[in-house]
Amino acid sequence: MAKPVVHRTYRSLTVALLSSALLLTACAQSAEPRGQSAAAPVLPDPPGATASPSIAAPNVSAGADISATSASTPTPSRADASSTSDASTDRSPSSQATPRKPVTVVSSARKGVGVWNFEGAGQALANSGAGWFYTWGTGYPGVTAPRGASFVPMIWGAASVTTEELARAKAAGPYLLGFNEPDMAEQSNMSVERALELWPRLMATGSTLGSPAVAWGGADPGGWLDRFMAGAKERGYRVDFITLHWYGGDFTTANAVDQLRRYVEAVHRRYGKPIWLTEFALIRFDGGGQQFPSQAQQAAFLSAATKMLAGLSYVQRYAWFGLPATDRDRSGLFRTGTQATAVGRAFQAAR
Repeated sequence: MAKPVVHRTYRSLTVALLSSALLLTACAQSAEPRGQSAAAPVLPDPPGATASPSIAAPNVSAGADISATSASTPTPSRADASSTSDASTDRSPSSQATPRKPVTVVSSARKGVGVWNFEGAGQALANSGAGWFYTWGTGYPGVTAPRGASFVPMIWGAASVTTEELARAKAAGPYLLGFNEPDMAEQSNMSVERALELWPRLMATGSTLGSPAVAWGGADPGGWLDRFMAGAKERGYRVDFITLHWYGGDFTTANAVDQLRRYVEAVHRRYGKPIWLTEFALIRFDGGGQQFPSQAQQAAFLSAATKMLAGLSYVQRYAWFGLPATDRDRSGLFRTGTQATAVGRAFQAAR
């Protein structure tokens, strides 16, 4: 079975470092499948890459404002790419002049979003209809969590496996996400053996525990996740659900949705566990940079993909990448707390 089209991930330490390249023409050409490309693009240091990324996460319930906490929130990172015109930011004169039909915001416990702090983040999160969110850490400083949206903590990498971080993760709620892209040198960069060595400490929280989220090759025999799951089984370790990331390089909606479906199905066949898709969007990675589809293409994919995922009973949750939208964050949902992009409006309507 053919491998799905490239789905590389990206994150940055500061929003100021985020940059992208907008694809100016709707290319039918898809990106190389992961595992067949020569090498992964070089990415900047990820969130949590500093020694012991301590994220303040007091035991607070959804709806509480913890903006006074002193710790910084880890923010996703992207590799630099040359900037292009702002065609995909949904701010053309025609889009401003034409009144938009109001969007019925659908609240769903299944749909989630990756969040890093920006002005109005709490309001945007409330307006999105997301039933859950995460921040690549064990807390969400600076963000007001709306009622009805639950926070899910993550133990990002080896440096996050501390008594303090694990206690915050345990206090944050019933679920816990495992290591972030340990198969990528630019992310948590962990060997299978090291991840297995640390795994009992995550299990000891008692949380419903998601697997490490590999960047690619989740269904590949002998791949990082396959070796981790085999080692966990041999040791009697608990892994309650599989966490996946996927980024599509084919901007044709039907093709991208089919590639995502085939990837998710293959992973489920291999491990037989529930799946959380915690990062996904359309981005093409060429020459170490990123190319994005138009807002209309990204929105069409989000709408079709979420409908497809709703038909897969074993996909328990999904999270879009990500909440903030800027001229360089072209897959984002909100430019301000109330100004949704076309992609954001599609997310609001999704279930």
